[in-house]
Amino acid sequence: MAKEIISVVYDRRKTFEKFGYGYAEILIYLGRKQRKYITLAKCTPDEVPNIVSSPATKEKMQKCRDVLSTMSIMEEEMSCAVFDIHYLGKKPKVRPNYYKGTDLTTNFINFMKDSIETEDVCEGTRKHKRTTLDAIKRFGKIRTFLDLTPKNILMFDRWLHDGTRTDVSVHTYHKHLRKVTRFLRMADMIPIDPYERVKIKRGKSKERQPLTEDELNQLRTMKLNQKLAQVRDLFIFSAYTGLAYCDVQVFDFDLMTEKSADIYYIDGQRLKTGIRFFTPILQPAMDVLKKYNFELPKISNQKGNDYLHVIQSMMGLNKSLTFHVARHSFATLALSHGVPLEDVARMLGHEDVHTTLIYAKILKNTIQQFSSVLQKSIQ
Repeated sequence: MAKEIISVVYDRRKTFEKFGYGYAEILIYLGRKQRKYITLAKCTPDEVPNIVSSPATKEKMQKCRDVLSTMSIMEEEMSCAVFDIHYLGKKPKVRPNYYKGTDLTTNFINFMKDSIETEDVCEGTRKHKRTTLDAIKRFGKIRTFLDLTPKNILMFDRWLHDGTRTDVSVHTYHKHLRKVTRFLRMADMIPIDPYERVKIKRGKSKERQPLTEDELNQLRTMKLNQKLAQVRDLFIFSAYTGLAYCDVQVFDFDLMTEKSADIYYIDGQRLKTGIRFFTPILQPAMDVLKKYNFELPKISNQKGNDYLHVIQSMMGLNKSLTFHVARHSFATLALSHGVPLEDVARMLGHEDVHTTLIYAKILKNTIQQFSSVLQKSIQ
């Protein structure tokens, strides 16, 4: 029986049993050691037949057949890289051609810079990695591959703990650096990964403190001057849609919404991670849109948070008020009103529900609710 060259497979990554969903993908068989996968959708097994029979899937599969036909006619190598050139219409990014046996005196700063600039990540993540590289430059003791020693890693950790960064922030710097050292070790470009010889304390994140419904209502009714009111309204829009600050700033009502019954929904893609989300525009958020004729004000994240701290003081809040707190507030609001965890994850654009579980852990009203039931059952 001839092997099927193009087919649809489901749950190749084995995520369904753990998370309740899998991925439907087009499989292109290019050879014994060459297979290309194109993701169609994240779905349950029951949804697979509809996805397979959809016009969009049929169009993609036909495009794959056309690409294979072109490669065959041109007698090109059947490889993923060549397939991508024809399918995507452009050559994929290629890392600099560093090779095994690199001299240990090679400039590490330049290597990490090239890695950051060529890595396929969103611009926000690239910016954070550049910040890590700047810190390594200022530290000054890691200049070449030869300097990647356990001693220097421990000294870098001590240098980072200068009182200006939290333990969690310091861990992020190490995470970015370790990704590079791991690659170098796997490629036999350094004799050891220094992080395998040291233990870096991760530290604990501060417990998130979202606003309660009463606090949100207080914020909505406050009398503020124009600039503070604009920042407050952006916060409210985020708190009743779940959008992150950067996604609020690029929100386009005409291009990103659809209506079902009497509710508008945002169907978008997170700037930070590229993960798609689908979330309702609850009435308080819709009121904000109408106030600004569906074009939200623009303001930098830093300046907006500065104004939010002023509002925090005016409210007498004992919790920090930032744009990110609005997203947390939406998550806890949805969970406290009984929205299933998986649906909240989809609204927020979380690929893994374990991320959403963080919000469930801080809900006090559900604890109080079940405590009342428990109290009545105990004599």
